[in-house]
Amino acid sequence: MTKHIALNAFSMNTLSHLSPGTWRHPRDEGKRYVDIDYWIEVAQTLERGLIDVIFFADVLGVYDVFDGSADSAIRNGTQFPLNDPYSIIPAMAAATEHLSFAMTAAVSYEHPYPFARRMSSLDHVTKGRIGWNVVTGYLKSGAVNFGVSDQEAHDRRYDIAEEYLEVCYKLWEKSWQDDARLDDAVNGVFADPSKIHPINHQGEFFKVPGIHLSEPSPQRTPVIYQAGASKRGVEFAARHGEGVFVAAQSKLVLEKQVRAVREALELAGRAKDSAKIINQQTVVVAETDAEAHKLFEEYLEYASTEGALTLMSGWTGIDFAQLGLDTTFEDQDGNAIQSVIKSFSSADPSRTWTIREIAEHVRIGGDGPVIVGSPQTVADQLEDWVESTGADGFNLSPAVVPEGWNQIVDLLIPEMQKRGRHKTEYTPGTLREKLGGSARVDASHPAAQVTL
Repeated sequence: MTKHIALNAFSMNTLSHLSPGTWRHPRDEGKRYVDIDYWIEVAQTLERGLIDVIFFADVLGVYDVFDGSADSAIRNGTQFPLNDPYSIIPAMAAATEHLSFAMTAAVSYEHPYPFARRMSSLDHVTKGRIGWNVVTGYLKSGAVNFGVSDQEAHDRRYDIAEEYLEVCYKLWEKSWQDDARLDDAVNGVFADPSKIHPINHQGEFFKVPGIHLSEPSPQRTPVIYQAGASKRGVEFAARHGEGVFVAAQSKLVLEKQVRAVREALELAGRAKDSAKIINQQTVVVAETDAEAHKLFEEYLEYASTEGALTLMSGWTGIDFAQLGLDTTFEDQDGNAIQSVIKSFSSADPSRTWTIREIAEHVRIGGDGPVIVGSPQTVADQLEDWVESTGADGFNLSPAVVPEGWNQIVDLLIPEMQKRGRHKTEYTPGTLREKLGGSARVDASHPAAQVTL
């Protein structure tokens, strides 16, 4: 049987996500991001294409590393303004039956107690179609607005994240017993107090003595995604991730990342295929290769070089305004997203990137690869990426919206279905069930093993 390729939609509740400047394109409707009707339309389009998940990126800060200020991000509309993904998911879920939602939330800025309730609430109202992309945060501009002077060191952020998840797991999995809710109207007992337990967590970073305010949701613990590709990030992903999101520039890099994650999963006591590994990919699809390349060139006319460098500066912590466009980009350390630096320096060991080349590349699709072509050409490429790397699928990002979503759903999906690479109907149930598991976390997952 031919293996299905996991296909997610990659988006952000903002003007322009990974192709800065394309909001200016006459057919782009990104400016409607403040309109709930726009997001409902997007959700219904994606469900029509049997897309698994719409994966929302998010940050709590503005990109202000480039030239030492937020001016470029503001001027170019580079992931700014940015609204909360929580606000649109319930309406999108109400307008669909099967499309699932994975939202990015950082452990650095919100206490786990209210956050756990928010995720349980979302899991309830979506009937179990919620996932959480666990991130540690990377923008200093976000940290300072929460009253701290700078980000914690990279690996220290993961120490905090480990305890944060432990608190959430205790609240989601252990505070309420399965049979705590009685609904006994005759005796006037809604729930049995002896079956709802305080978690009494006393840790290095968090103290949470009480009970979970929400009753158990369909999945209890949302599907856990993780996007770390540094050594520490891979270890964290192997412990917790049911889906691991990467942004490899080349098949060479992706194959190495897939192998590293599979090995780390086994070291963590989990099956090496217990997490789906998903690569970021931008696709531009048209009826023919020639039409697709013409469309791509059209998109480039509106893409912003300065916006691209603004994104890269924020992702890496390196101010690209201070580097000449023809200087080379060497392997450097940063306290932001270390994998972004390595994705360029390792993509082709024989190549040295100039800042200008990086900017030209990032203008469409950000730090991920781009595929341009007919449905047949794009499907060929996606199949080759999966077969040659062992990855499970892709977070597909459009350059122009909603045109890009329509290209994927109306052109690419039928071709993938024809090849047996994409489902022809949804699996019923929760997100975790749609991904091939049961509603609750697997017994090997730390959420299932947490104790009070």
